[in-house]
Amino acid sequence: PADARDAAQARVYSAPAPVTDVARLCVCDLLVAQCDANCCCDPDCSAEDFSLFTTCSVPLVIGDSQLCSQKAAVYSLDVEANPPERIFKIIDQVNPSIFCIHATNYKQALYLKSPEIPTAENFDQLLDKFGGATFSAEPDTWNLDTDAQNPPEANETSRYEYGVPVQTEDAFLRLPSPVVSSWCSDANPAGFLVNQATKCIRSVSVKKCDSIQALSMLFYINSSILAAVFQVNITVQSIVVQSLHGMRTLLSSSDVLRLPMVLDELCINAVFGVNYHITHTDTGEIIEAAAAFVLGAISKEELSIEQSFEISFTQENTQPVPLSGNPGYVVGLPVRAGFQPQGYPFPAAFLFASLALSSNKHSQLTILHSTSTQDCLAAQGARAPVLFGYNMISGCKLRITAAMKCQPLAQTLLDVLKGQSFPEYVASFGNSQAQDVLDWVPITQLHISEQMISHTLQSSCQIPVSLGIEVKWTKYGSLVNPQARIVNVTATITTTTLKQLPSGRERIIPITSSVVFTDISSPAEPSYKAWPTINIKLPFDFFYPFV
Repeated sequence: PADARDAAQARVYSAPAPVTDVARLCVCDLLVAQCDANCCCDPDCSAEDFSLFTTCSVPLVIGDSQLCSQKAAVYSLDVEANPPERIFKIIDQVNPSIFCIHATNYKQALYLKSPEIPTAENFDQLLDKFGGATFSAEPDTWNLDTDAQNPPEANETSRYEYGVPVQTEDAFLRLPSPVVSSWCSDANPAGFLVNQATKCIRSVSVKKCDSIQALSMLFYINSSILAAVFQVNITVQSIVVQSLHGMRTLLSSSDVLRLPMVLDELCINAVFGVNYHITHTDTGEIIEAAAAFVLGAISKEELSIEQSFEISFTQENTQPVPLSGNPGYVVGLPVRAGFQPQGYPFPAAFLFASLALSSNKHSQLTILHSTSTQDCLAAQGARAPVLFGYNMISGCKLRITAAMKCQPLAQTLLDVLKGQSFPEYVASFGNSQAQDVLDWVPITQLHISEQMISHTLQSSCQIPVSLGIEVKWTKYGSLVNPQARIVNVTATITTTTLKQLPSGRERIIPITSSVVFTDISSPAEPSYKAWPTINIKLPFDFFYPFV
């Protein structure tokens, strides 16, 4: 109708105020109450911190990139000033695309509203609204001028993202760690899905041990973790008591809370170590939290103790598997590999472990690790892990005599190079799950032969002399935060022809193994360079009824 079209046109020319304040957005602010290096938008950074920055890791901050016009925060450094200063300004940025959003006039759709919790007071109302076979999720009225309710606070979110501090009722889940020196700092938050293990020194006094919070179990479990519409309490999984001589005993019951106290000039039940274990869903919702404690005794002569802390994360209904990144691989962490189970694709999953050069106990891909003796026959159990991004080469020497049989020798060398169980697949991402079949890359195995000149005798055989593994990877995802993804793995066995030696003669042959990582990422170019320029004017109701 004409009236509705006129009203829509009037709303286009009177765009509401921006919902997002870009001056308060900061994507590089990762540490709680601490200044992030080179993060020019971090509100925790002072002028002294800015003077030490070398660049602004995020020079431009905008809200929604699909808006036609919006405010943008620009950050830079004035290196000519003494000391260097941060420059901050707000500019108007125009989207060059003709397909853009002019106004976001339905503010309630800009954030996820927490569901209403049924209570004795609102139960009948919720039953009338949602108790039928069908119900509408839309509001009763589409009043565009009604102010949206305040978005939920950060600590009310139901799902966590990687690296986000795990929040509790009072602040965040503490994982004490050393900062400048080896002394413990309780300001280190535990990041979601970030497995950590720390050790630090804590100053203690036997006379005041019952008043030092960091020595009490309550300090680590008294705050519930915020998750969804309820809070997750931290339960005590186990308690181990350590004597003055270091002997440890596991208590049969962990239901009794043991608090530090002074007994015969000793401080007993002091916390020496805490191990958190967090269980979460595949959507990032924390559903369970447990803590295992190591309690010990402190003598009056001791002025400090060493405390150890650890935290690990496990997805529900899955076996705990160490990650090598989330999602992309992290340089220096093991490449993960696995095997295709019998009866594939029923079930469609993989048995996987780390692509590590260690023993074949866990069906892992192995590579030869150099030993001091350089004896191949004695190096079958010596292995080293294949770490992502680390090129490596190793080898040994094989002493061949005329008494050696060809076939057993060839099989022994193959076991030295490949290990007893050679994986069939490699995980493309550092967090690939066994059930995600498409996230696994098959290992291509090649065999090439080279001639080896030798003396006399007619009989000869083929023996493997080298294994070369090439891992091709690429940068995947955003240009701002690219993720390492493995796209191809090739294992090449090189064999040589060995002629039989005369009696009493011997020969030394070098055996080598190598791993090479190749970045095959194509250079990134901004896509807007290829956009065509269209000089047209659309009618005002071209996108009607959309704004």
